[in-house]
Amino acid sequence: MSETIVSFKHVSMQFPGVLANDDVSLDIHKGEVFALVGENGAGKSTLMKILYGLNEPTTGQVFVKGEEMKTFSPSTSIAHGIGMVHQHFMLVPSFTVAQNIVMCGEPRRHRFFYDFDKANQITNELVREYGLQVNPTDRVQDISVGLQQRVEILKALHHGADILILDEPTAVLTPQETDELFAVIRSIVREKQMSIIIITHKLYEVMEISDRVGVMRQGKLIDVCETKDVNERILASMMVGKDVLLDALERTEQARRQDSAIEVEDLYVTDTRGLPAVRGLSLQVHPGEILGIAGVEGNGQSELIEAITGMCPIQRGTVKIQGKSTKGLTPGKIRQLGLAHVPEDRIATGVAAPADVTDNLLVGKEKAPEFSVAKIHLKRRSIRAYARKLFEKFDIRGAGVDTPVGSLSGGNMQKVVVAREFSYDTPVLIISQPTRGVDIGAMDFIHKQIMDKRNAGCAILLVSADLDELYRLSDRLVAIYEGKITGEFDPKTIDKAELGYYMTGARKEAEA
Repeated sequence: MSETIVSFKHVSMQFPGVLANDDVSLDIHKGEVFALVGENGAGKSTLMKILYGLNEPTTGQVFVKGEEMKTFSPSTSIAHGIGMVHQHFMLVPSFTVAQNIVMCGEPRRHRFFYDFDKANQITNELVREYGLQVNPTDRVQDISVGLQQRVEILKALHHGADILILDEPTAVLTPQETDELFAVIRSIVREKQMSIIIITHKLYEVMEISDRVGVMRQGKLIDVCETKDVNERILASMMVGKDVLLDALERTEQARRQDSAIEVEDLYVTDTRGLPAVRGLSLQVHPGEILGIAGVEGNGQSELIEAITGMCPIQRGTVKIQGKSTKGLTPGKIRQLGLAHVPEDRIATGVAAPADVTDNLLVGKEKAPEFSVAKIHLKRRSIRAYARKLFEKFDIRGAGVDTPVGSLSGGNMQKVVVAREFSYDTPVLIISQPTRGVDIGAMDFIHKQIMDKRNAGCAILLVSADLDELYRLSDRLVAIYEGKITGEFDPKTIDKAELGYYMTGARKEAEA
């Protein structure tokens, strides 16, 4: 029988109005990959935050390597050999890779001076030991999201972690990067006898990488299974309490219209460092279609969307929404042309975390006649009724519409953003990463909402790091690499492996 390295005994976690964990008892073994799955708000992240010391359980006990945890703090957990890589990375962008890895234990020369050479040496030794390739002298702000994740993992390993928690580890990775990560995980578990706990919504990845899987629903641990004894359909049914997998979407066939709801011509945009990010890019999106953009993150997708929505300046080229140029317009004025926008980073630009759900759902409609008198006095009763309607329609899980958005799970924050933007009923939708961190049930719901918009004649520009999502939703696909479009495709005629070549520039170079 495998050695138990972590044990939860009747653990409950009560927040105001929400029982996040309800009498959870769970053992995790040494040298295994354990996957924890469940819908948004099921209590997965809360349970792992208890293990990492970010939360102290209301009741129950936690044992690590046979020793009961009496105090709960990250420093205590790190001392017990526990590391956690969060979905939203905790790195200092202006620091180098090495500086981030040795942070809180910086090497010194003569007791006072920072030893940069030693920090680089430590990083190179970790790279050799674990096979996670990074350059110690690169600045974090200049490297891809996939490399930033490696830095987070190496940082945890440097601090002595032999129990590693990965929260949605593949949410921002390409298929190739996911394969590389899984290879490293298998190697670490096999050679170092580490325990890896993965919080994820991607059931096919659970089947590929995990040894055992625990399913949570509404704060309770429903079951723990050997992965070889279940399949995706069984896990999905356990997660939501009914038989569910992503159903086929109803796609209304529409005649291709010649007019363009979104038109981008010879666009040039620089990033925040002043370096070229979008280089002479042109595209069109027609009413009643979804154009999907496939690319490794950091290849100009973010800057393209920000340029279209007015969030960053255009160096050269034109953008038209509904035939009208956006030149010189603020983001608010561009929205008035008939555009709604689901941004890629819900924390930074999607929600106001301290504000409640009601206020976040109302943003942009405060002066509408149904919600205000003379655009000055708010009609609170009408606003609350509107918020409750969207809260229920989009199945936002939380204590209610008065709950601060920052207290919701990542997936439920995403539902707030999607609910608000879709409620504008605009003819143009710009959508980035619509289901990042969202469970399978919510993903299916959001996909159907997107398809309903498309079938109603909306023009949709979709950016997603999830190729399955792009293939499921898109009428057309374009691949982007280093700010340029490397190819345009019918999703039915190109497989993911070949598309991956265009996403990394390999196909373009081969053809050249």
